[in-house]
Amino acid sequence: MSWTTPADIRAQVQKFWDRGVLPKALCCDENIFPLRLKMKGPGSRDLSGRFSEVRDWIALLTGGAGRYRIEWRRINHRTLGANDIPAKLWIDSMDDCLALIGKYRAAESLKKLMALTGENRPELLPWVRKSPLRVLDLAEDWERLLRVVTWLQKYPRPGVYLRQIDLPGVHSKFIESHRGVLGELFDLALPPETIDPEAKGVAGFCRRYGFRDKPLHVRFRMLDPSLAFLPTGTDQDIVLTRETFAELDIGATRVFITENEINFLAFPPCAGALVIFGAGYGFDNLAAAHWLETVEIHYWGDIDTHGFAILNQLRGFFPHAKSLLMDQATLLAHRELWGVEPRPEIADLNRLTTAEHAIYENLCQNQWGDGVRLEQERIGFGSLEEALGKLGNSTEP
Repeated sequence: MSWTTPADIRAQVQKFWDRGVLPKALCCDENIFPLRLKMKGPGSRDLSGRFSEVRDWIALLTGGAGRYRIEWRRINHRTLGANDIPAKLWIDSMDDCLALIGKYRAAESLKKLMALTGENRPELLPWVRKSPLRVLDLAEDWERLLRVVTWLQKYPRPGVYLRQIDLPGVHSKFIESHRGVLGELFDLALPPETIDPEAKGVAGFCRRYGFRDKPLHVRFRMLDPSLAFLPTGTDQDIVLTRETFAELDIGATRVFITENEINFLAFPPCAGALVIFGAGYGFDNLAAAHWLETVEIHYWGDIDTHGFAILNQLRGFFPHAKSLLMDQATLLAHRELWGVEPRPEIADLNRLTTAEHAIYENLCQNQWGDGVRLEQERIGFGSLEEALGKLGNSTEP
C-alpha cells in the first residue's frame, strides 16, 4: 500500500524540523499553523476494487489522529453509495508537531538558549533565529561561547595568544575548535573598526580579531661561509621568524628557493648566496623581506603543473624571480625518471615566461603523456652544478 500512513506523517514533520522550519518558528514566535501535510490516498476506483484495503487504511490513519487533523471528502459510488475518505491532512499547533516527533526537550532547550542569549548578548539573537539547529548542536558550549564574545568586546584586538584568554572553562583548544562559529558571532558583536576585513577563514582568525598568531618562519642555509652568522665553521641551517628574517642585513646577492628538503640540505656552495626551503604554496613568510627585491632570486620546483603554479605565485611577490632547472631540455633529458602527477593544476598562470608557459600548456594538454611530472629530487646533481655554473658565478665560494 502506497497511501500515506502515520509513519509518513511523522517523517514529514521530522523534515520540517530538520530543515529548520519548526525551530525558526519557535525562535521567531512565528505562527505557521495550520500546516498542511502531503497526503496520498485511494481514489473512487479503489473503493470497489480494494475496499477492504481502503477500510484498513482509514482505520490506520484515524487511529493516529489527535496530533493531526483529517479533512474528509465524500465519494458517491454507484455500488457502495456515499463514503467519506481522508482528503487532506493538517497540523494545527507546534505542540502537536513536537509530540509527533518527540522534540519537546529540544524545543525547551532552544527556548532557554534564546533566553540566555537575550540576557547576555542580545545582538546575537538574529544569528540564533537564523541558525537555531546550530545553536542546539552547540547547546553544551553556548554559554562559554557567549562569554568569549563578551570578553573580546571588553578587550578588542587584545594582542595576546588564544592561550592567554583567562575565562573559567575556556581554553585555547576550545576556541580553536569553535573558530568558525566564533568568527560569525564576533562579526555581529564587535565594532567594524576592530575587525581586519582582509583576514578571512579559519586560517585568518587570529589576525582578523587581533590575536597573536603562531609566527611564520623562514628556514634557510648559508651557501657562502663568508656570510655565516656564527663563527663555527659548520653548515648553518637556520630558522627565523618572518619578522626577524625581514630585518636581516645578510649581504647576499643571490637567493635560491627549493621545495624539496633534501635538495635544500644538499644544495652546493655558491658565492654570495643562500638557499631557502620553500615547502610548497605560500610565500607570506617572505613577503615582508623587502631586501629580497634587490637580490637575484632563482626558484627550483618540480616540472609539473603545480610547480609552475607555485612559481607563478612567487612572482606575485617578487616579479623578478627566475626559474631554475624548470625548462624543456631538463624535462626531456630525464624522461626515464618521469612520474605521474595525480591531480594537475589547471589555471591561468599569467606570470610565466613564454617558454615556461609553453611547457605548462604542454603538461596540461598531456603532450608528453598523461600527468607527466619530473620531481626536482630526481634531477641529477651534475645538472644542478652545471646550471649554477651557467649563472655566472662559481659554485665554489
